[in-house]
Amino acid sequence: MFNPGLILAIALALVHGFATRLPIFTYIPRFRWTSFAGGVSLSYVFLEIFPELSHAQEELQHSEIFLVKYLENHVYILALIGLLVFYGLDLLALRVKTSQPSIAENEDNSLAIFWIHISAFAILNAIMSYLLQSLSDHSLIACILFFVTVALHLFIVDDNLREHQKSLYDKQGRWLLVGAIIVGAVIGQVTHLNEAAVSIVWSFLAGSIILNVLKRELPDEKDNCFKSFLIGAGIFAVLLLS
Repeated sequence: MFNPGLILAIALALVHGFATRLPIFTYIPRFRWTSFAGGVSLSYVFLEIFPELSHAQEELQHSEIFLVKYLENHVYILALIGLLVFYGLDLLALRVKTSQPSIAENEDNSLAIFWIHISAFAILNAIMSYLLQSLSDHSLIACILFFVTVALHLFIVDDNLREHQKSLYDKQGRWLLVGAIIVGAVIGQVTHLNEAAVSIVWSFLAGSIILNVLKRELPDEKDNCFKSFLIGAGIFAVLLLS
């Protein structure tokens, strides 16, 4: 039986494994590419993630899960927790980075930062891949748009991670991220959460996605192309709304 979630998981794993090998920046300047990807991701946040959170809120309104049924605005609280957790990991990495140790300790700190980020993104990949297995009721166009958005997001994440520990990322880091996607897909094939539990997991993931889009994918004033950003946001908004 055709399973779009499994196909998408395999395709996204290939993005992590091989996309950074493509000579994209040879033909498209980095600042234009990242600006375009940032526009696409921001459109997805506002036109897909926020509406999905609203839908998830409806699922949790009648949930019998302990504590959740006593809270109002459940999914938004969970999304906030997801955002805070991964923002906290970023601050921890920054604190380690800005310390002034010896050369040997500085190298250890750099490795610590790298593995903190790799571990965080591996968790996100596994959760995302698990949730992909529930896409069987979505249209082919919706699946393709989702894949394009996430693939661009993963490409930018890969590029950022390679800037700090290129050799280590190529040899170990990217394969850990690939493995996390596969593990999430396998778990999604053999276990099935009810709608309320899926809404909880999705809400937590949504918070982390929003943080990563705003923090890593929106180019700063020194390295941006607003025209490319508008094109990415506009094209994807039209596709999502059509």
